[in-house]
Amino acid sequence: MTETITIANDELTVSVSAVGAETRSLTTADGREWMWNGDPEFWTGRAPILFPIVGKAPDDELTIAGKAYPMKQHGFARRATFTLAEKTRTACRFELNASDETRAVYPFDFLLSVTHALDGSKLTVSVTVENQGGTPMPFGFGFHPAFLWPMPGMDAGHVHHVTLENGAEPAMIRLRDGLLDLTPLPSPFEDGVLPLKHSDFAADAMVFPEGAGDRLTFSAEDGPALHFAFENLPNLALWTKVGAPYVCIEPWHGMAAAHGKGPALEDRPYTQTLAPGKSARFSWSVEVDG
Repeated sequence: MTETITIANDELTVSVSAVGAETRSLTTADGREWMWNGDPEFWTGRAPILFPIVGKAPDDELTIAGKAYPMKQHGFARRATFTLAEKTRTACRFELNASDETRAVYPFDFLLSVTHALDGSKLTVSVTVENQGGTPMPFGFGFHPAFLWPMPGMDAGHVHHVTLENGAEPAMIRLRDGLLDLTPLPSPFEDGVLPLKHSDFAADAMVFPEGAGDRLTFSAEDGPALHFAFENLPNLALWTKVGAPYVCIEPWHGMAAAHGKGPALEDRPYTQTLAPGKSARFSWSVEVDG
């Protein structure tokens, strides 16, 4: 049986699975659930952690320092079993260490630490990636949480918006056969506001390589709001399957391979490289309002 642990305070209850260190549920004290439930009719994910790549590689193959490795979309962390390293009433930390299995597809010694912590009506999920080996370690990283759309207590007649705190109109790109088409497209945001429509997702995810900022709000007209903040995550994507009752709000530092750019991990947009002994931290938080 998959280990799932629960953390809670007076305002929120959150469950986290050892598989993928994935956020499984976000419930307020009034019993409302805010996250997608993983119904396989649409998508079994809920909030996968994307490592060591975000998105697809050509033919599901990466090259690292010229050597080819198999790598499925979004990497292996989302399906790996993490170890519970620490738990209190309001926080927990799961860890994933490199193993013979991971080194067969990603030849580095790493430690991936995932912490969920509650503070009032806010959940923060933070991740530290550490290079524990002796060679520079390239990687991409991202979060992929899914939230109910319509929001609790709302219906399809209530317009839902994504609003960027910086008021920007960032250029958009799209995916083609799962890979990035780097041709910039007009922004769907107007003065930082995007009314969500399912038709927006007929061509797959909306990807914003830069300019979306580090804070946004997902809200329902005349209804509740979720306020998000991101750390060290310059890329943003919005995604759902057309007609599915959720939307994914995905902050990344790293993106899918681009058409015509080949399979090299080092060539993927926004790939980072950690020197031996160094680490990088990423986080997203959500605060429930209403």
